[in-house]
Amino acid sequence: MEGTTSNGKFKVIGTRPIRHDGIDKVIGRAKYGADYAFPGMLHGKVLRSPHAHAKIKSINTAKALKLPGVKAVVTAADLPEAANRLEQAGEMAINPHYLSMNILARDKVLYDGHAVAAVAATSPHIAEEALKLIEVEYEVLPPVMTVDAGMKPGAPILLPDLRNREEGDKPTNVAQHYQFKRGDLEAGFKAADFVIEREFNTAMVHQGYIEPHNAVGIYNADGQATIYCSTQGAFDVRSLSAQVLGVPVGKIKVVPAEIGGGFGGKTTIYLEPLSVLLSKKTGHPVKLVMTRSEVLRASGPTSGSRIKVKMGATRDGKVVAAEVWMAYEAGAFPGSPVGAGAMCILAPYTIENLQIDAYDVVVNRPKTAAYRAPGASNAAMASETVIDEIAEKCAMDPLELRIKNGVREGSPQVVGPPFKRIGFIETCEAIKHSDHYNSKLTGAHRGRGVASGFWFNAGMQSSATVNIHTDGTASVVTGSPDIGGSRASMAMITAEVLGLAVTDVRPVVADTDSIGHTDVTGGSRVTFATGMAVYEAAQDAVRQLRERAAKVWEVKPEDVQLVDGAVSVKDTASFEKGEGKTPMTIKELATKLARTGGPITGRASVNARGVGPAFATTLVDVEVDPDTGKVQVLRCTIAQDVGKAIHPSYVEGQMQGGTAQGIGWGLNEEYFYDDKGVLRNTGLLDYRMPTCLDLPLIETAIVEVPNPGHPLGVRGVGEVSIVPPPAALANAIYRATGVRMTETPMSPPRVLKEMLKKRTGEESQSAAAD
Repeated sequence: MEGTTSNGKFKVIGTRPIRHDGIDKVIGRAKYGADYAFPGMLHGKVLRSPHAHAKIKSINTAKALKLPGVKAVVTAADLPEAANRLEQAGEMAINPHYLSMNILARDKVLYDGHAVAAVAATSPHIAEEALKLIEVEYEVLPPVMTVDAGMKPGAPILLPDLRNREEGDKPTNVAQHYQFKRGDLEAGFKAADFVIEREFNTAMVHQGYIEPHNAVGIYNADGQATIYCSTQGAFDVRSLSAQVLGVPVGKIKVVPAEIGGGFGGKTTIYLEPLSVLLSKKTGHPVKLVMTRSEVLRASGPTSGSRIKVKMGATRDGKVVAAEVWMAYEAGAFPGSPVGAGAMCILAPYTIENLQIDAYDVVVNRPKTAAYRAPGASNAAMASETVIDEIAEKCAMDPLELRIKNGVREGSPQVVGPPFKRIGFIETCEAIKHSDHYNSKLTGAHRGRGVASGFWFNAGMQSSATVNIHTDGTASVVTGSPDIGGSRASMAMITAEVLGLAVTDVRPVVADTDSIGHTDVTGGSRVTFATGMAVYEAAQDAVRQLRERAAKVWEVKPEDVQLVDGAVSVKDTASFEKGEGKTPMTIKELATKLARTGGPITGRASVNARGVGPAFATTLVDVEVDPDTGKVQVLRCTIAQDVGKAIHPSYVEGQMQGGTAQGIGWGLNEEYFYDDKGVLRNTGLLDYRMPTCLDLPLIETAIVEVPNPGHPLGVRGVGEVSIVPPPAALANAIYRATGVRMTETPMSPPRVLKEMLKKRTGEESQSAAAD
């Protein structure tokens, strides 16, 4: 559908050029992590735990080492003790001690698939055979698979040293308790005409990127190491690997490969330190690539959760009080996104009286990792279905209820400070006026649902350089791996500032030795923060170009301007006097750089402030099969406030991709563990992500409320689109069947079960009436 895109004052920004890296990717020339190969390279494989929870009594690697072709075997004994403290790493806080224990299990295994040892051999097949020869003696312990089981008094303890402030020196599985509150909760509920209280369970889900994790490590005799890998954050790989290996950061260079998907799951490390460790032991480059089964068993999904929501409202649709209790599975080590979930769950609404209690709970599952708006989709599933129920009780249009209670500029955030300029109401209005919302939905067992969502977006650190070449073209160099079209966006920003054609700008993603520190590609921060660095670097190049032209013309730099890719003297009278001040294009001026001071490189590093939060509202139509409970999505539209859309096609792609993943969360995806804590769906045939057969064309409405904190109005677009779909689906299913779903995924068995319960209840009532 047509969005509200306006190109405003821009000439390049807001257009839709072909992406610079497109041809290499289409013809297969682009190099992904598993494509790297070096002379003498060895292949690594990882031995993984078959148990969810067990003590490691002994590991014997002697037989494996004797297998011809095997060059080295490593265990946790080969890793140094890492610091046991919380440190910020990009948008995450990590504990190096736990990170190291996740790379190779130390004393205990904590989930099915936990890495225990790694082998390097002359072929992947020999390495795999060697794994069978490693003898590990386990003492199996009872697994803890849910937050309820983990929080129960007397529950088996996963980490003997884990403590929290509230429980003092008592061993616990609760790593953290966050609380946010304001107003008078009791008075708020007293003022309500009715109160709705519901409980929700959401399943653990995986990001489902197509390319498995990989790494090639090369350790040199001089102590320098290079890692080639598929990652969202080369600088994070460098710092995290350095901590696990106990070496200075400056000893490691990370070369980011092209990336076949990440969605947050490639913001941490698994194989990278092992590749360096095995390379150091053998003197050869060592490559490791996960299988799909390993990706699902041992890389970080996002949390399953249990959430209770209680909301009070007046008859005219004013929400006056809200109380939330939420607990998220962290996996084997602390660090679920429950804090973010707590700050998102009520973020779209102005509620005077609220209290949110959030718990981070360790369980015998893989350590969770970021996944697109981490923690927010679970939260919105709970709050947005209760909001929908309030609208029904008040006989109000669900969008009108959201607009009535929705946050605006100046409304307080859950954590206190007021929002600056935001576009939540605008997303509701865009859906309200969409063709989709104003169309009729007819047919049996069909329903329409709407839901909204919030995500903070992130700033953090980025660096960029803009080089002016002697032919007047430019290259823009950043340290942000391109996972959503950012190469094109960076080239467009550079072209806009310089007044060049976008095809005259070559975007480059550099390694950690070739560009200043740049935080992770995640948090919807790249176009915002790296884009800000690029904008500033291009402005620096413009300043230098004006200085060079001033030298040629022997005028002051402040008298020179750059307009539409050409420099000229502001004083037109001088030009008219024929004093040799004919305007020059950048291409003409570039030929004079060597004689006016040498090459021009614009530079900028930013710790970006002024982040613009994002809101989205999703509308979905479904049809539910009354015999099987299968939900078919008939039509879907998302409206999202993106600030300024640099490349509208990629913005739409992000909105559609996030929505598709949100539909997967909502309808199909989940981990199936047996009663011993062993994962039973370790392939993409059984871990059911949606395909094109499951999805309609996802319509998009780009809402542009410029972020005042960015020179181009950018907010960041990659995450909030995944937040509303599960709740929108639940609300649509309710209207199709009369059943309120409180558990994800809303798979056929679960929907059918609720429908049968409803039918049975209705039949019982009918029989009683008879």
